[in-house]
Amino acid sequence: MIEALTFDFWDTIAIDDSDELKRAQMGLPSKADARIELFVEHILRHHPEISSQQAVEAYREANVRFRYDWHNNHHTPSVYLRLNYAYDCLGLSPAPGKYAALVREVNELARAIETMEVRIPPDFAQHVHATLAELSQRYTLAIISDTIHTTGRGIRHLLYQQDLLQYFSYFLFSDEVGESKPSPRIFRRASLEIGLPPTMIAHVGDRESNDVAGPLSIGMRAVLFTGIIDRGSEQSRATAVCTDFRKLPYLVQRMR
Repeated sequence: MIEALTFDFWDTIAIDDSDELKRAQMGLPSKADARIELFVEHILRHHPEISSQQAVEAYREANVRFRYDWHNNHHTPSVYLRLNYAYDCLGLSPAPGKYAALVREVNELARAIETMEVRIPPDFAQHVHATLAELSQRYTLAIISDTIHTTGRGIRHLLYQQDLLQYFSYFLFSDEVGESKPSPRIFRRASLEIGLPPTMIAHVGDRESNDVAGPLSIGMRAVLFTGIIDRGSEQSRATAVCTDFRKLPYLVQRMR
């Protein structure tokens, strides 16, 4: 019997990159380009001895290091730490007595990047509002989400804006718990926090590697959600495949 459900956020509850069209309509660059532009402008303003090309290469190298940590170590370094990687690539270290100033400098840039998807929010999955309202009457609900640029705090704000925050009792964001999917540790932690054995919890998400393999590894059930994007559901090991949020209550009810 399932008594709790955990949900991925991006491409499950919210449509990842759905804000890109809004940005284009506003005459803004893509998020990826905007982040590089912010970093380059910031470096040139504070460190004019560094060229724009050097800054671009340092930012890209920091992203490579981030992806390695994410995919191999199941850890998502914060935007602040990622910017520090880029500063290291540029050989920028605080001069004596300048450490506090450098921290403020990096924090300023980190906040601009972290709030990008909050200031221009994504669209949300069809029927997610009514379905979560229905599910919350029967099950304990939680979020388990990796944080790449938008922090756990930012995702909470996006949920609040949509009046969805009220339905969730627990939140496990990779920037806050120090683990990212598909590490079994983050799913075990969810089980402990919710206070139920893994066999009584089902996780809902869009990625086979993160949202199916991860929960199955500790005995949770897994629902592959394809209502936003289908990344190969015909090969899925998921307990169930959900193509539409309206079908989710029935699929969960059938699980034994």
